[in-house]
This record gives sequence, C-alpha cells and structure tokens, in this order.
Amino acid sequence: MTLRDGLAALLVVTLLGVNFVAIKVGLVTVPPLMLCALRFGFASLPAALVIRPPRAPAALVTAFGLALGIGQFGLLFTAIRLGMPAGLSSLLIQMQVPFTVALAWIVLKERPRVLQVIGGAVALLGVAAVALGRAGGAPAGPVLLVVGAALSWASANIVAKRIGRVDMLALMVWGSLATTPPLLALSLIVEGSDAVRALTHPDWVTSASIAFQAYPTQLLAFGLWSRLLTRYPAAAVTPFALLVPVAGILSTHLVLGEPLSADILAGGSLILFGIALSLRGGRAAVRPAGRGPIGPATGAPPKVT
Repeated sequence: MTLRDGLAALLVVTLLGVNFVAIKVGLVTVPPLMLCALRFGFASLPAALVIRPPRAPAALVTAFGLALGIGQFGLLFTAIRLGMPAGLSSLLIQMQVPFTVALAWIVLKERPRVLQVIGGAVALLGVAAVALGRAGGAPAGPVLLVVGAALSWASANIVAKRIGRVDMLALMVWGSLATTPPLLALSLIVEGSDAVRALTHPDWVTSASIAFQAYPTQLLAFGLWSRLLTRYPAAAVTPFALLVPVAGILSTHLVLGEPLSADILAGGSLILFGIALSLRGGRAAVRPAGRGPIGPATGAPPKVT
C-alpha cells in the first residue's frame, strides 16, 4: 500500500472512531432510526443535486446504501440507544474485519495470504481481550445487534468491490439518498411521536452531531474507505479498521468518561501488532495498475494519480 493511501486509511479510522462520540451525543435527544435517517439525508442532499450518479448499476448503489444505512447504522444506533457503551460498540463492530475477508474469499475468490491470516488472528485476539474484559455488563440483545451491524458493514464492503472503480463520493451521496426514504418510513412506523418530536425541536448539539456524522464521517471517511477497497484486496485494507476501536475507546473515554482499563491497553497492543503483520503480508497482494477492481491480485501497488 502506498504512503498516501496508508495515511488516508489512518484518517478514515480516526474519523470513524471519534464518530462514536457524535452518535452517543445525538442519541440523547433523537431516536436511533431517525438519527440514522437524518445522517444519511444530510449526506445526500443537496449534494445529489450537483453530483451525478455513479456509473454503476442502480441496484448495486441501492444495495450499498441499504447495507450501510438500515443494516450497519440502523442496528448500531439501536444497540447504543438500548444501553451498549459507545466505546465497546466501536470495538465489537470490528467483527466486520473477519466477515469482510471471509465474504471476499467466498464471493470474490480473494484468498488471503498466510501472514495476513496470522496478523488478522492476532489482531482479533486483541479485540477479544478487550471485549471479554468489558462485556460483562453489556446486555445480550444490543451485543447481537452490533454483531449484525458488523456483518452489514462487511456486506457493504463487498458491494463496493463489486461496483469497482467509480466516483466514490458519488457512490456515497447516491447510496445515502437511496436509503434515506426507507429509514424515514421505518422511523415513523417504529418510533412514531418521538421521531416527529426530534424533527420539530432540534438543538445545536444535535445539529452538530448530525453534521459531523453526515460530512466528515459519511462522505469523507466512507468514501475514502470504499476507494481503498477498490484498489487493494480486502485482506490488505480491512486490518486498518481494527484501529477504529482505539480511536473510539480513547475518544469516548476523554469526552464521555467511559472507563479506560488495562485490558483495553493490552488488547490495543495486540491489535497494532496484528495490523503490522497483516500489512506486511499484504504488500505483495496489491493489484498492478490496469487490472480490474475485482478478484485476487499480485504485483506492485497501482500508481496514484
């Protein structure tokens, strides 16, 4: 992976980690499905008026948006609203890493290399160490919802790879637009008057939360993430996502006062070591310039223009 793309990946995981603070703050006054609808709605409008749809099948663009909107964030927001700690959520949702690699192997025939598998296993041990140390007080239902959110994130990753090399900003904008009406409908059906009240009585803290989720996180972070997945095999990109809980747990500790303990520090060290192994194994697995965006590849990294 090139230095430029590596720095982009670090920016993505930082934004995604800090985003858990914004989610927790927004859920104080807005029910989860409505918060999700507002996030995706503001990410898509007015941008969709000036950005053309991506050159991709409408069904895949819609599937991408629904996997992120209703699947990943609908489940994640609901879990946090039901009592799941935001920092712990940022950790458990990293189950998307093995889910993505497994789906890429099954669907796209991208066989991970041995060192990548070892690195991913070490990093997942770090995730497990933190989860086992902190999950004792977490309710079972929200934990399962976060695991479901992780599977939905992995599915969105695979759809992005199926779509291939397109304008990722356009994909995020139009994917967000596709999922906004279903989210609004679900919110009004499930959340009823609470959803209407949130729309009619906004405050500046909620507005700031939605703005951060819609623009730096939704458009910039996920747009960059999807772009990386079109340039490199899933096993070379997804290990970076294991840094999301590092940023998430630190930011929720500093801003929200969620506890920071020895198990988090030990698990975080394993995560970083595992990522280093995975990236070393992924250097020879990037596609050469000119190859198609889907499927396993070997050779030098593509040229960055």
